[in-house]
Amino acid sequence: MLQQIINPVFAGFSVQAKYFILIVFLFSPFPCVAEEVSMPILLHATRVFDGYEIRTNVSILVRNGQVAQIAPRESFNANNNDNVKIIDLGDATVLPGFIELHAHLSYQNVPENTVLKHGITTIRDLGGPVHKPYGGTGSLRVLTSGPIITVPQGYPIVKLGATGIAIAVSTPEEARQTVRNLIEAGAVVIKIALEPGGEAGAPWSSHHGHTHHDQPDKAHGHARHQPAHKASHAKPKWPLLSEETVKAIVDEAHKNNRKVSAHVAEVTGVEIAIDAGIDEWAHIPCDPIPEPLLRQAVAQNVKIVSTIDTLSKCTGVVSNAVTWTALGGEFLYGAEIAHPDIPWGIDVQELMYLMQMARMELVDVLRAATSKAGQHLGMPLLGTLQSGSPADIIAIKGNPMHSLKHLEYPDLVISGGEIIVNHF
Repeated sequence: MLQQIINPVFAGFSVQAKYFILIVFLFSPFPCVAEEVSMPILLHATRVFDGYEIRTNVSILVRNGQVAQIAPRESFNANNNDNVKIIDLGDATVLPGFIELHAHLSYQNVPENTVLKHGITTIRDLGGPVHKPYGGTGSLRVLTSGPIITVPQGYPIVKLGATGIAIAVSTPEEARQTVRNLIEAGAVVIKIALEPGGEAGAPWSSHHGHTHHDQPDKAHGHARHQPAHKASHAKPKWPLLSEETVKAIVDEAHKNNRKVSAHVAEVTGVEIAIDAGIDEWAHIPCDPIPEPLLRQAVAQNVKIVSTIDTLSKCTGVVSNAVTWTALGGEFLYGAEIAHPDIPWGIDVQELMYLMQMARMELVDVLRAATSKAGQHLGMPLLGTLQSGSPADIIAIKGNPMHSLKHLEYPDLVISGGEIIVNHF
């Protein structure tokens, strides 16, 4: 029978050659052989946070890298589960993998697999090499902004240099072209710096304390920060992108369906960001920001990526967090992975700060790290556990409301349907 198959196909070859070619064909690892499909997984657990609410007594069926069904446990017929890998987690909590919106993996050479094993399944890498999105099936999903847009000798160039980190622009048209180039190369967001330096407690600033004076500004109706050069005793500050240039960046990004994230930390940068229509602040500001400015940002639907743990030594973080939440502003989770003292995975201290300083409930904090982050990225199924969502799943033993710390060491991690960690 085997000879009947081989002979017509490999006519002219010796018998030995015919069998060698057939063996190579049958056992080749290359794409000519159909890829092995992972077995569906059925997860049972006491609690499931689906990205929106904590549910009890529901199970999750994973098939072909996606959540195929989430429903009460009894709805899954045991007779139809012969070809399904069943994992009964018992008294455990299942959640979507966390989305980290402010990471610096490339800059600090943080191992992607380490991040994935510790509960982050998607990261947005800011201020590094730009590339198309990749990962998500058995590996960390990585999205990038590419280098930070700034001015010559502006931040972060003045501190870290420009290579692989920042791009300097001098005119609005140059800025527009830079935005187009970054998007063409794969950037999912455009990152800019509006950082003059000098904030007390800021880890990036070489200055300490403040020397400026606040004076009323009739146009804005609030105390407006005066540039440091107007105070004779002030230290020189780093140059900033002009408002005209920032508006050009925002306009070009929005034309290409991209948001703009700004590193802002004090009043001057915040004012430019608000006036130019920036979508997101990459940090909670380090300095205290006047309430009218925060109110205006909330009205413009600006989102703040929290990074409270990173900036916990700043003088204005607590007041800004309290006021922002009171005004109805939204935080999104971001811990600035790769920053010193920040875990290479879920940062529970960041979650606790959001609960304590920003007065958020645990469920709201979990949403900020999952479903709301996915919506912000324009990927509404990401960060959720519902039919059709990516099967990016983590689980911990017990109830996170009793011990948040367990989230830093998940007992189960699944990426795109592929099991990465399983301690159950």
